[in-house]
Amino acid sequence: MLQIVFNQISAAELSSLDTLDQLELLDAFQVTEADLENLDGDKFAKLERENLTLYRFRTDDYRVYFEVQEDRVIVHRVLHANTFSDFLYRSKMPLAEDEALLKSKHFWTLIEEGRNAQQNEPK
Repeated sequence: MLQIVFNQISAAELSSLDTLDQLELLDAFQVTEADLENLDGDKFAKLERENLTLYRFRTDDYRVYFEVQEDRVIVHRVLHANTFSDFLYRSKMPLAEDEALLKSKHFWTLIEEGRNAQQNEPK
């Protein structure tokens, strides 16, 4: 399993959830190298833009967008599937969710904010 690091934005998004939702999400969000090599499109997917490879982890209610750097997973955003932001960029085009994200400037702005946020190193 890879080390998971939340930046300030994703940590704040996670901490805004109910405690039970936080625990369920953290329990489900297990990332191994095998997961990333065998993407199923349902639970995990890969989004690529220019020189950035981003991954998406999906649970019933949440989407976790992250990047892999060496042996670490850097979480950039944790979004509820029904948030206003998530709805906006997923509903603009009649494409699959991941395809729509690739074309959404709003989504990439959210990711860049997350990439530029200070990382919370594990204690």
